[in-house]
Amino acid sequence: MDTLRGIESFVRAVELGSIAAAARRLNISSAAASQNIARLEKGLGARLLTRTTRSLALTDSGEVYYQRVKGLIQELELAEQAVSASQGEVSGKLTVACSAAFARHVLAPLIPGFQAAYPQISLEVVATDRRPDHIGEGIDVSIRIRQQLEEGIVARKVATVPLHFCASPSYLKQVGCPDTPQALLQHHCLMFRVPVEGKIFRWAFIRDGVRYEPEVKATMISDDIDLLARLAISGGGIARLASFVAMPFLADGSLIQLFEKEQSPDVEVEAEPLEYYFCLLDRYAKTPKVTAFFEYLKTHLPDKWQ
Repeated sequence: MDTLRGIESFVRAVELGSIAAAARRLNISSAAASQNIARLEKGLGARLLTRTTRSLALTDSGEVYYQRVKGLIQELELAEQAVSASQGEVSGKLTVACSAAFARHVLAPLIPGFQAAYPQISLEVVATDRRPDHIGEGIDVSIRIRQQLEEGIVARKVATVPLHFCASPSYLKQVGCPDTPQALLQHHCLMFRVPVEGKIFRWAFIRDGVRYEPEVKATMISDDIDLLARLAISGGGIARLASFVAMPFLADGSLIQLFEKEQSPDVEVEAEPLEYYFCLLDRYAKTPKVTAFFEYLKTHLPDKWQ
């Protein structure tokens, strides 16, 4: 048991970059974590880590040992959760990261049902538009759009969400309605800047199966999609909004959808949709609680998104 504690403290220290961070993750003191690693090193007869007050580095022996044991702790966690699942209980803390808009408009209405179905799971939602750090933040699942996927991450598509180009009746009455995507160059366009990359999220259309990006004039840029929606409602210009943001405003008439066939019967275009992916750090992260959350999402997201 002492060896397992040492391995756990060692692996977490390497993953998180410090013994103090490992101790916080394991809910023990820094001194206890350090002692666990020291006992492990003594038992092996080799130094695994080089420690200073500000840094921590693997020795050559530590690198070899880490590569051999890094999956052991995850396998033990999987085994424990599998036993719980076999007894009819899926339990533990589940941390999910996603964009603020997705959390607010999509996850929030679904969470009470998930909690009722799995009362032994403690759910935490990290609502952020920056790139989540699965290891450093203890995130089990991140939900990302296709443009945010990283090499090596395990990703499975969970939804394809329509996008709508929208403007207020007052704006369209004053400026007129664009009849083609090319006409957007003559309009005020409210653009979203992706916080992670710092790039403006370009507007794209699909015509005859071919993707293209028309030139547009960005008169307002923000990293908050709900702010852009409110600006559009106030007559500030044209915004591109995900269905889960736009539909209430389209339904009550606050916004009008552009490029519909009724408006432009000769223009066969559609906005390129958003593809959302259910992302795990690696195969070890597919625990029973993660599987339960994935299946719940697939069952309860709107059918038109599947």
